[in-house]
Amino acid sequence: MPIFNQSIRRKIVGIALGLIVLMLVTSVLSMVMSSQVGILLDELTNRYIPAYGDLARANIHSLERAVALRRMVMTKMESPTDEETYAARLHEFEEADRNIEQEAESARKNINAIIDDPRTPSDNAALARIETRIETAVSELRRDQSQDHAKLLKQIDAKQMVEARSTLEHIDALRDQFNQKIDAIRGDMLNQVFFSTSQVTRHQRQAIIISGIVTLLAAIVGFAFALLVSGGITRPVRLLLAGTREVEAGRFDKTIAVSTQDEIGELAAAFNRMVEQLRQNERIRETFGRYIDPKVVQGLIDRPEVAVDGQRRVMTIMFCDMSGFTSMSEGMTPRGLVKVMNHYFTLMSGPIRSNRGIIDKYIGDAIMAYWGPPFVEEDEQALLAGAAAIEMTDQVPALQKQLPDLLGIRTMPALCDLRIGIATGEVLTGSIGSELMMSFTVMGDAVNLASRLEAVNKLYGTRILISQATADAIGSRLELREIDRLAVVGQSAPQPVFEVMGRTGALAASQGNLRQRYAEGLAAYRACRFDAARTAFNAALESVPGDGPSLTMLARIAQFEASPPPADWDGAWRMESK
Repeated sequence: MPIFNQSIRRKIVGIALGLIVLMLVTSVLSMVMSSQVGILLDELTNRYIPAYGDLARANIHSLERAVALRRMVMTKMESPTDEETYAARLHEFEEADRNIEQEAESARKNINAIIDDPRTPSDNAALARIETRIETAVSELRRDQSQDHAKLLKQIDAKQMVEARSTLEHIDALRDQFNQKIDAIRGDMLNQVFFSTSQVTRHQRQAIIISGIVTLLAAIVGFAFALLVSGGITRPVRLLLAGTREVEAGRFDKTIAVSTQDEIGELAAAFNRMVEQLRQNERIRETFGRYIDPKVVQGLIDRPEVAVDGQRRVMTIMFCDMSGFTSMSEGMTPRGLVKVMNHYFTLMSGPIRSNRGIIDKYIGDAIMAYWGPPFVEEDEQALLAGAAAIEMTDQVPALQKQLPDLLGIRTMPALCDLRIGIATGEVLTGSIGSELMMSFTVMGDAVNLASRLEAVNKLYGTRILISQATADAIGSRLELREIDRLAVVGQSAPQPVFEVMGRTGALAASQGNLRQRYAEGLAAYRACRFDAARTAFNAALESVPGDGPSLTMLARIAQFEASPPPADWDGAWRMESK
């Protein structure tokens, strides 16, 4: 067919024009049906409902007319008669009388307008009967009550009160009959309102259904037309899309068959050349990814100037060490030790990677990692580091169970555990090294502080200690406990250090009580109220027996009782060694 011999551009334009035509047809049909629904809604809103309202107001004016008549009678019965008040009451009576006729006439006009409108499917016969009944009811009311009103006034003037009362009762009976007729007419009119409402709903539902059917047909026809016209180009495009998905998934071992000589064929050939280049780059990345964190490699590829120039950034540093490693490694063979360390590093690196951290290096049995721009946002880094530390400590029970199987022994001579230190501060990031070999790393006081805090865990019997800057950045998003004010080696000014106890809301009642009692003891300890501090720390131990920080502070209190601190003591502890 000639259409398939056209260029890709003409094929696509043809498909687009066909779909536009179908869309226009659908839109015109929807507009026509919507306009019909609009006509029905307009009639319901501007004719049916106002007609019903006119009848209701006629009913109300009938009651107002009766009240005005009674006021006239009462005014006339006064002695002497207040003619000015009587004239006002007469005016109210006549005004109510006119209002009844005006409302009835307005209702009849609206009903006749509905009957005369050929665009809407109304029950014209029923409406005509309603219109006739309105006219009859008003005419009969006017005819019957006009004579009684004149008769009533003459009787009042003649002071014939018994006869006047009888005439007034007859007038009330006529009014009640009129109201009953109007109520019956309103009931029939309400049925017509409901009928019109059902017509609107039915037409609206029909419009929705027909529009949906037409839209579906237009979509089917358009889809078939698109398949028919674009059959010559979709197959190579699908092959190209499949190849792109393979590349997106990281698989570079498939190429695309070039089956056409048009623009898509040229694109497929270019895609194959690109995949070959990506395959080579991936081999390089996989090789270096074992030695350098892949995110660092990607960051250096995207922004090579960072590696050359270096930058100062606020980052969060983590040091993780395996406690008991020295005693555990003494009886191991080199092969067994490598096996254990590889498994340990694999297990502990997972939480760091899953929380978007960068593993800087492995140092013996220690791990150094960091979080910060451009790899994570600055306000997230401390929380991510704390979450990674919690997940790492959660892996310790599994690691303790797996180590005997890895070594082929029943039990380990000593249990292993983790010590983690985290600090936040400004560091220098960049490539550090010599002309022969470079390493992309971070340097600064925060790095040294994180390393020192990792070692301080041993002093307090804790697992995760963080600096004050890290705690401030985390806030209430993790459960923290202030442990002490500490000046580590190389630091002159002491600062608070905190323990990460767990995720927010995950503390047991005993841990919450521990934190509260420990805080009370810490406050008393800093105020040199050692008896109160001892009581609070002992209460903390009752909540969690064996709590390391509480035991440490009790030992320190005993030391201070033997050798009290100076009078200007600031409540901080200064480390003398690493």
